[in-house]
Amino acid sequence: MLFIRRLQSQKKLGKLISADVIAPIAVGILALFLWDILVRVMHLPPYILPGPILVFKTLITDWNELFPSLLITLQITIVAFVAAAISGLLIAILFAQSKWIERSLFPYAVILQTTPIVAIAPLIILWLKNNTFAALVVCAWIVAFFPIVSNTTLGLNSVDQNLVNLFKLYKASRWQTLLYLRLPSAMPYFLGGLKISGGLALIGAVVAEFVAGTGGAKSGIAYRILISSYNLQIPRMFAALFMTTGLGVLIFVSLSALSDLILSKWHESAVKEEN
Repeated sequence: MLFIRRLQSQKKLGKLISADVIAPIAVGILALFLWDILVRVMHLPPYILPGPILVFKTLITDWNELFPSLLITLQITIVAFVAAAISGLLIAILFAQSKWIERSLFPYAVILQTTPIVAIAPLIILWLKNNTFAALVVCAWIVAFFPIVSNTTLGLNSVDQNLVNLFKLYKASRWQTLLYLRLPSAMPYFLGGLKISGGLALIGAVVAEFVAGTGGAKSGIAYRILISSYNLQIPRMFAALFMTTGLGVLIFVSLSALSDLILSKWHESAVKEEN
């Protein structure tokens, strides 16, 4: 019986690898192949569109300069993401306490989300001119926090009413209901918001770096992209773009793995493959 279970688990693992790893890699290789053919056939100069081989070579040669900048952008992203996760969860819990509170404050969260970060980033940088890192974190936080607030609020308000009535029947307090019913029920929504906000935090950090235009040894990856485009170092610009994209993919994959780890034992979205 144990041997059969091991075989079944190996088959499931093989299907997972083939579906989630091999297929995207195959599409990526095909896209790079077509890209290289396009550059060669149309004889495009590197300052218009460099080939993937040249971009890869540039990535290797400029790694020592580009990677530290990527780490600085990653620091801003992580700090903004953690701040967005904590503040978004707390605000959603506040909204769940009263419909009047939610109706009064939620529109302002929407307004903050729909305001272009490019328009308000110069003001934030000006207000926090003595601390550029904090200004960049605030800009990234503004972009990242709304999906967590929206998703978690939806999850807290989507609890089965029969379970709510059961908690009332046993005279559970509001905080007991929140801790033992609403928060567990909202966990998939919260984790879904985290997966969205992780990428948005990176986007917000990059956009803020573009607006700030900070240079020097502590400049982020966006500054490297900007300077490369000004100097027509297009292969280097593409290399920095690939590093940024790879970081975004890594963030999403990490948060997806965290979500699957937390939900794997009890939620349908993570255990459905076992059927």
